[in-house]
Amino acid sequence: MSQPRSVLFVCVSNRGKSVMAEGLARTFVGGSIAASSAGTAAKIGAAPNDLSAEALAKVGADITGHTPRQLTDELMRSVDMTVMVGTSAVIDAPEGIVVEVWEIDEPSLHGIDGIERMRRIRDELIDRIKDLSRRLAS
Repeated sequence: MSQPRSVLFVCVSNRGKSVMAEGLARTFVGGSIAASSAGTAAKIGAAPNDLSAEALAKVGADITGHTPRQLTDELMRSVDMTVMVGTSAVIDAPEGIVVEVWEIDEPSLHGIDGIERMRRIRDELIDRIKDLSRRLAS
């Protein structure tokens, strides 16, 4: 088996979508993707969003021990691929670093909030991560 490809998932706070992607990648395709995550906000929170953690727990992914961290150029240079999860974050990538952007359907724009919002984001992320794993294996 070949070495897993390192993927850095990025969102604004590193408390929701990016850490969800990290946890789901570790749970569903951990053999092919070595996942990590970070956020672009000037001030990063202390722990993952409770509803994000709850939605992931339902599919066997545990992100409760995650400590959000700030995105740096060094982090982006240290991985094979950077993925921006959603379009809210603004990434000024170092020269030579390509960022793949996942436009995630935002349920709150359709009046869907709370745990149902997180379930829908989780399910979309699972599909995207499985697809990414297949693409990286080719």
